Amino acid sequence: EVAEWILEIERGQCLPFEGNYTGWMRDKQKRLELEGKQEEAHKKTLDRELEWVSQSPKARQAKSKARLASYEEMVNQSKEKAPDSAQIVLPPGPRLGNIVIEAEHLTKGFGDRLLVDDVSFRLPPGGIVGVIGPNGAGKTTLFRMITGQEKPDSGTFRVGETVVLGYVDQSRDALDPNKTVWEEVSGGHDEIDLGRRKMPSRAYCALFNFRGADQQKKVGMLSGGERNRVHLAKMLKTGANVLLLDEPTNDLDVDTLRALEEAMLDYAGCAVVITHDRWFLDRIATHILAFEGDSQVVWFEGNYQDYEADRKRRLGTDADQPHRIKYKPLAR
Repeated sequence: EVAEWILEIERGQCLPFEGNYTGWMRDKQKRLELEGKQEEAHKKTLDRELEWVSQSPKARQAKSKARLASYEEMVNQSKEKAPDSAQIVLPPGPRLGNIVIEAEHLTKGFGDRLLVDDVSFRLPPGGIVGVIGPNGAGKTTLFRMITGQEKPDSGTFRVGETVVLGYVDQSRDALDPNKTVWEEVSGGHDEIDLGRRKMPSRAYCALFNFRGADQQKKVGMLSGGERNRVHLAKMLKTGANVLLLDEPTNDLDVDTLRALEEAMLDYAGCAVVITHDRWFLDRIATHILAFEGDSQVVWFEGNYQDYEADRKRRLGTDADQPHRIKYKPLAR
């Protein structure tokens, strides 16, 4: 909402747009629809020319050399115009039972601060929870409780027996810049274990839009978004049915972000996502877990936009006032 101009870099071109992100998305949608119609007309012309090229030489008319050259030029133009569409497919895990993640009257402190005070929630099968709040509010501590690395101070926290967790943190430093994409993801193995099943490692890399020669690129030569995809592919090999994603949208370009959104929506399991990207949560979240300050954590059913409307209804004018997050002192 704050941007006055958007500069998009696509296929070697800089495309300026005057307006905010929402306006740019609407404009791009119209532009893609127009390009789609032009591409469809271009494809029909190519099909007619291909039919002519496939005829026997005697069936061709005069000026056939010029027409063949024109056909080849059209084919080359189509290859140049075709965008590299990003695609991510999240590998499915075993079927979930009725109990996924449940918390009842949960309380958790850190040092002399009370991070979470008496929060209860239940993640249903198929749910996608967006976890929001300022840095240091306790979001990562929540993940550590889910993975069993930390225990609540009081209350109960339960992870279902059928749950297989896949944890993707926000650190990319562990990636080896000297390895290829395939080596980093597969560990050099021809097959990858996805839970109870195996999959050819090169086919698995292709699920994250690394195909052919792209799998031989050195990790150190990749863009931030490509490194993020390598990190996702490497960390999700367990074939999990509940994903814990810590800032998964960092460094992603718009096309890859859209691919991740679609992958999340198609994913058969559950996900808990820490992110500051409200657009992402508007698209995918079924629930919001909000660290609002003063040790209060709110569980809300709906996406980010629905949550914001509810927060303004609850807090009134105070909802729009910037404030430093506060915590209750931890009682010993």
